[in-house]
Amino acid sequence: MKVRTILVACAAGLLAVQIFRNAAVEALAQSQPARAATFWSDHPATELSLGMTRIAQASRSRRPIPASAFALIGDAAAKEPLAPEPFLVRGIQAQLAGEDTTAQRAFEAAQWRDPRSLPAAYFLADRYFHTGNKVGGLREVAALARLSPSGNVTVAPYLAEYAADPSNWPALRRLFQSNPGLADPTLIRLSDNIDTVPAVLALADPREKAADAHWLPSLLNTLVNAGRYNQAQTIWARASRIGDASGELVHDTAFRDKVSPPPFNWALTSSTVGLAERQPGGRLHVIFYGQEDGILASQLLQLSPGTYRLSLQLLGDASRARALAWSVWCDKADAPLSSATLDAVAANGWTFQVPGGCSAQWLRLSGSSSDVSQQSDLSIAALKLQRIAPRA
Repeated sequence: MKVRTILVACAAGLLAVQIFRNAAVEALAQSQPARAATFWSDHPATELSLGMTRIAQASRSRRPIPASAFALIGDAAAKEPLAPEPFLVRGIQAQLAGEDTTAQRAFEAAQWRDPRSLPAAYFLADRYFHTGNKVGGLREVAALARLSPSGNVTVAPYLAEYAADPSNWPALRRLFQSNPGLADPTLIRLSDNIDTVPAVLALADPREKAADAHWLPSLLNTLVNAGRYNQAQTIWARASRIGDASGELVHDTAFRDKVSPPPFNWALTSSTVGLAERQPGGRLHVIFYGQEDGILASQLLQLSPGTYRLSLQLLGDASRARALAWSVWCDKADAPLSSATLDAVAANGWTFQVPGGCSAQWLRLSGSSSDVSQQSDLSIAALKLQRIAPRA
């Protein structure tokens, strides 16, 4: 009886050691393969992790991959035939050797063994795109987006590159319909490039309320930076559903439009400079803290060459308005065409000239700090910009 008790105790101890070794290896194999090897050097998880690490290190330092790395992975594959890693390595080997068909089959085998394998999805997407299999490539991209952290953002650059070719737009439309989360980051990426603006307009969902689209501000900024002001304003007006805006000198002089985005509507500041906000009754409420210079409100205009006059009503202490000023700038200019303090504009109006060659202008309300900071709290109403006809 005593001997049997000892045998049972020994068996239990050996089993505990085996469980501990397995747990240690599984926990450490991915993050610390060398340490995992001290627990169980020939465990398949350890061999796979060590082999993959050696391949990565060699590739990073542009050295030949050591044969020992492939030997470790081959040994692990024999012990664990359902592991995907050996097939990934075989696929990479075949791809480097120019054996594309073999590489694709290896990657497909890896994905069959682990449908959630990110590397398998990545390599298959690359293979499918290179062989003209657009449906298969986009399917794998969708898989990458599902499987990886922040996947939609991660795959956006690949989809944006794919979208550069108009022949791929029908396939992308189908992809976005089945995977709506992929559309937004891809369109944002496309909107940063003037050459892919047509792709954004072609791929955006027509049912989407475009004024709320995350890609619209980026698209408008890209067009403005490229000097394509008319196209930018047309897209802005259509997205904002405000009709033809070409007859407006300044949009939203009553400060009621909270929907349409800048730059052809007011960009209002809330920062360490101060606060500008729409107020009931058609007013703009402005607080300037007086501690640092900065812009409180701005809008991009398209005024034709000529003379203009800005007028307004000022509510509040006019003496506090001297720290605030209106200015008008040609887009991308280093200095304003004209400027006037807010109190002077309220008292007498402000007349300025727009010269030829100035296709778009920024109208800005700014604050200027002084040695003794003083807060200004004012409201602007009855804002009006008029073109003054030349005298006969």
